[in-house]
Amino acid sequence: MNFVTDVILPLALAFIMFTLGLGLSISDFSNVFKKPKNFLVGFVSQLIFLPIVGLVLVIIWPLPIEIAIGIMLIVAAPGGVTSNILTFFAKGDVALSVSLTAVMSLFSAVSVPIVLAISIGLIGDSSLPESISLTGIALSMFLIVTLPVLMGMGVRSFLNSLTLKIEKSARFISTLLFVLVLLGAILAERENVVSYFAQTGLVVLTLNILMMLIAFYWSGFFGTGMSQKKAIAIECGLQNGTLAIFVGTTVFGGGLYIIPAATYSLIMYLTSLIFIYFIKNR
Repeated sequence: MNFVTDVILPLALAFIMFTLGLGLSISDFSNVFKKPKNFLVGFVSQLIFLPIVGLVLVIIWPLPIEIAIGIMLIVAAPGGVTSNILTFFAKGDVALSVSLTAVMSLFSAVSVPIVLAISIGLIGDSSLPESISLTGIALSMFLIVTLPVLMGMGVRSFLNSLTLKIEKSARFISTLLFVLVLLGAILAERENVVSYFAQTGLVVLTLNILMMLIAFYWSGFFGTGMSQKKAIAIECGLQNGTLAIFVGTTVFGGGLYIIPAATYSLIMYLTSLIFIYFIKNR
């Protein structure tokens, strides 16, 4: 058993998702019902448009099959846990951002296996592992992602005073774990990291910019306000890199499969900050 990939990585991701749950309450889902149009625009952007953009890129871009699957792992992942904070800095609709992060994270036990199944069917070949179990992926996603979020929400609901005391520390530890997971993924492939980044840097940068722009402008067609457009664009631009690395490591054995997630995780914060700068100054 590889202790890091089999124990440390799942526990790190579970704690990150538990911390996300600590910051959520049932009222955070109110946007789903109070303003269903804004929520549906964001939900469709993440669930359908983002995977389509990713598929188009990996089909037209000459990439090794492992990197192509790795890119689909990052587009299948829900929004990143820092998207709510950056939405606040951008003066976007934080409530909408929180609702999208929460629902997509809970729904990821279903959405990630579906996106992977479709992707592997379209771009897969004989080099892919034969033992991939989509049911196993869904079960792992539920145990490592969905269940910790629900547990975090439960602690907030029943032990609110305790939550207020530990939430700040939990967020710090969560951020630290994300950085350690990211560094670990890079260090594991340190001998080839320059060539890997050369292979994936431009395609993931293109994916990130395209998705934020598409989400921002297409949401305007439905009469979505500026603050909602900002929230949806940032939510689509910031993906849960830790989750993509977890699936890439546990299901595909790491290596090239996790390089796009590592590269994307480094790029997305820079592009998001640049995006926020230009949007705030419009």
